[in-house]
Amino acid sequence: MATPHIPALIVGAGPIGLACAISARRRGIDALVIDAGAIAESIVRYPVGMTFFTTPERLEIGGHPLVCAGQKATREEALKYYRGVVRAEGLRVRTGVRLVTGGRADGQTGGPIRALLSTRHGEERVGCDRLILATGYFDHPNRLGIPGEELPHVSHYADEPHVVWGQDVVIIGGKNSAVEAALLYFRAGARVTLVYRRPELRPTVKYWLRPDLDNRIRAGEIRALFGAEAEAITVSGVRVRRADGKVEEVPADRVYALTGYHPDFALFDRLGIISDPVTGKPTLDPGTLETNVLGVHLAGSAGAGRAIGEVFIENGRLDGEKIFGTPEDRRRAADPGGSPPRPEGE
Repeated sequence: MATPHIPALIVGAGPIGLACAISARRRGIDALVIDAGAIAESIVRYPVGMTFFTTPERLEIGGHPLVCAGQKATREEALKYYRGVVRAEGLRVRTGVRLVTGGRADGQTGGPIRALLSTRHGEERVGCDRLILATGYFDHPNRLGIPGEELPHVSHYADEPHVVWGQDVVIIGGKNSAVEAALLYFRAGARVTLVYRRPELRPTVKYWLRPDLDNRIRAGEIRALFGAEAEAITVSGVRVRRADGKVEEVPADRVYALTGYHPDFALFDRLGIISDPVTGKPTLDPGTLETNVLGVHLAGSAGAGRAIGEVFIENGRLDGEKIFGTPEDRRRAADPGGSPPRPEGE
């Protein structure tokens, strides 16, 4: 049986992957978008009811207006919007499909890229002229590497706050996602302990979250262990080495290790993409976002290495113009203006 051939295979059905598909389609290039999860899977993982901090126009792709009830879009409005864009643009999207690996049958000199996909029904092989990775980073949490991390009451993603009512909750981490989760879970009725290895919060914590957390800590409503390391997780608690060197077992019905995420470096290695060993940033042509592998491009935070905080929907949504556009399109895409959007659930 002949291997199906696709002019452009886009991996990742988030906002940036969908924007890349729009850029391709409007130039007459047939593109297939695949995603191991749902459309906008990273937004699906945000807490229910989350409101984006950025204004709606900065989340828009393809010129489609994002209409929302308030000044800022909610998680649910954003999900409805991106589904609507797929429908309005007639994009070909397959969910539940993961890219395993790929490469050129004749090396780096030309010919189609052969991609191996994993689906619910088994493996598939397809050929493509261009392979665009818009895979983001949310599928790959930074692991603690401590005993008990795989226990069922441990998660690297925030939950709907309602589910933690009346429970002892330990949150490991001290960036925006951890601080916001601590406040949400406290207000949902949980007994919250925040464990953070640094002696204090970073200056990058959102300005409206820091005083709220400080006030809750001073009031004894949230317990914070700064300069502390989680050493192990058990079925009933977290073993923590405090800043004074003493070891304490902190009770925990649920543990949230909100320690950040990273791109799929293992996939890059399988594809032959060269990355900086320190920063994790892949080798990219800044104009076309093409990697050292001919015909393989990275869009959005997939090309940021470990510096994922530098890329958001706003400054990544034009990457498709760099990949599929003319030199003039690339020039405009390189200077979109404005500041990166930051969702409140980030």
